[in-house]
Amino acid sequence: MLKNKDEGVRAEKLGGSGKGAAMRFPVEIPDDGGAFTMTTRIELEPGASIGYHLHGDNEEVYFIMDGEGLYCEDGEKHAVKAGDIMLCRKGHSHGLENTGAGKLVLGAAIARRG
Repeated sequence: MLKNKDEGVRAEKLGGSGKGAAMRFPVEIPDDGGAFTMTTRIELEPGASIGYHLHGDNEEVYFIMDGEGLYCEDGEKHAVKAGDIMLCRKGHSHGLENTGAGKLVLGAAIARRG
């Protein structure tokens, strides 16, 4: 079983070009032989974002746990809310902005793709 760390890590410019601040709660992955390379819970403050970025050699899934936002993948924008799941495949780009009044809480996981 993998568990989030109790203490979060403050982050800025998530995705390389995101705006505002977020808290990340990373999960240690005990080996490097599996498909998953990263997983975390992210709490985006109102107006904060994960910048639009390319997944050149891996894939990422977002699972929205609380709040609402605007998800963009390959230039197409979609309103998202708690319960929505987004999968960005290898070779595609995506980003996410918190458009709500409260925190946008999501789980994120990156997996290798051959």
